[in-house]
Amino acid sequence: MGGIFGVASKGDCVMDLYFGIDYHSHLGTKRGGMAVYTSDGFNRSIHSIENTQFRTKFEGDASRMHGHVGIGCISDTEPQPLIVRSRLGHFAITTVGRINNIDELAEEALADGRTQFLELSGDKINPTELVAALINQKSTIAEGIRNAQEKIDGSMSFLLATERGVYAARDYLGRTPVIIGQKSDGSLCASFESHAYMNLGYRTVRELGPAEAVFLNLDGTIEQVCAPLQKKRVCSFLWTYYGYPTATYEGINVEASRYKCGAMLAKEDEDLELKLDSVGGIPDSGLAAAIGYANASKVPFHRPFMKYTPTWARSFTPSNQEMRNLIAHMKLIPVHDLINGKSLLFIDDSIVRGTQLRETVDFLYDSGAKEVHVRPACPPIMYGCKYLNFSRSTSDMDLITRRTIVRLEGCVPSEERLELYKDATTPEYKAMVEEIRKEMHFTSLRYPSLDMLVKSIGLPECDLCTYCWTGNE
Repeated sequence: MGGIFGVASKGDCVMDLYFGIDYHSHLGTKRGGMAVYTSDGFNRSIHSIENTQFRTKFEGDASRMHGHVGIGCISDTEPQPLIVRSRLGHFAITTVGRINNIDELAEEALADGRTQFLELSGDKINPTELVAALINQKSTIAEGIRNAQEKIDGSMSFLLATERGVYAARDYLGRTPVIIGQKSDGSLCASFESHAYMNLGYRTVRELGPAEAVFLNLDGTIEQVCAPLQKKRVCSFLWTYYGYPTATYEGINVEASRYKCGAMLAKEDEDLELKLDSVGGIPDSGLAAAIGYANASKVPFHRPFMKYTPTWARSFTPSNQEMRNLIAHMKLIPVHDLINGKSLLFIDDSIVRGTQLRETVDFLYDSGAKEVHVRPACPPIMYGCKYLNFSRSTSDMDLITRRTIVRLEGCVPSEERLELYKDATTPEYKAMVEEIRKEMHFTSLRYPSLDMLVKSIGLPECDLCTYCWTGNE
C-alpha cells in the first residue's frame, strides 16, 4: 500500500509535511520520502524505513529543509517522490496505487522517441516516473492528469508539487482517498488519511471524488482542474484492514465500522449458543470488531496475548513470506492466565493465506487454550487484489480458499464451479469453510456475508470495490 501527504502554505510547510507523512506510517514500512520547493529548486530526501521509523530517519532532513510547498510519502514499493524537469516545467510527484498495464504504457511512451526511463529498480520501471511521463504527453498539467487517469488500468492517486502549489488527484474510480484540509491561516494540505492533519491544526474542507483533481494555491484557494466522475469503487479493505482506527473515508469512520461488523457477527452466532470465556481480536485490525462482538454478546473482551511493537515491524511488509511469518510469531506474547483452560473466540480482519493465523491458533493451544473459535471480519477472499496489492499474492492459488477448492474439486475449477463456492447457501461453500476450519485447527469458523460487510461500512455496494470476494470489477 502506501500513503501520500502534501502542503501548500504561505509560511514554512516542512514541519507540517514531516508530521503529516509520519501519520501514514501504518500503511507501509519500506521507504519514506519528502520533496520541498525552495528558492534553489526542489530539495528531496528518500530513506529506507524498514528498520527505523520515518520520524527518526527524517528528523535531520526536516530540520534543514525549508519551503512553502512540499509533498511526501510512505511507500512499500519504489523510491519517491521523483523530481521531474519537463516541457511542462519543474515539478515533484508522488503516487499511491498500482498500474497493471505498466509495460504497455511504457512501450507506448518510448515509441514517440521523446521519453526515457531512468528510475529503474532492476529492469522494472518506476510507476511514479511512468505517471509523470503520461502527464507530460499533454500540453498542460491538468490535461496530463486526466490523460494518466484514463490510461492507467489499476488505481493511481497522486500529488504533484510546483513552485506555485500542489496538484492533488484521486484515482479514476476513487479506490483510494484524497482529502483536503485547511488551517485558519489559509494553509492547505492533501492527505490519504483524514487523521494525519488533525493535530496539525487543519480541518477537513473536502474529499475529492473519483478522478477529481484540484490545485492547492499558496494563497489558500482551491482550484478544481478535473471534475469528479460519478462511478465509484472505494476499496472495502480501507475499513476492514488498512485504515487506522481514527481515519474516516466517505464520511464513515474506520473504528465505528469495525464495531458494527463485530456486533453483526455476534448476532449471527446467537444460534450456536457458544460457551465462551472471552472474546479477543488479532492485533491490531481485529480489535475493534472484537470489542463490537463482546459488547453485543455480553461476553468479556480480553487480550490473551499482546503484540510487542516497540521493536518488531508490521508483519505484512517484508517481501519474504518466511520472514513475515517469523515476525508475526516473534512479536506475540501470551498471557497464560487468560488462555489456559479457556474457550476463546478471536476476530481477525481476514484470512488470506492462513499461515500466520494457523500459527497463532496453534500457539494458543500450546498455551493451554481449550477451544479457539475464529470469526474473520470479511467474507472468504477468492481473488488476489489487482488494484492495491492488498493480498500480496502472486497467484490466486496462494489464497487458502483457492487451495481448498482445488482439493475439494480435484482440479482447478471452472468459473462456473467457482461461483458455487462464493454463495454461502450452497453445499460447496459449506464444505470449503469446513475444510478450512479443519486445516487451521479452529474449533469453529464462520465468515460474514458480503451483505453484512457492506452494511457495516454503510455505503451502497455499487460504490465499493469487492473484487477480492466476488471477482467483479
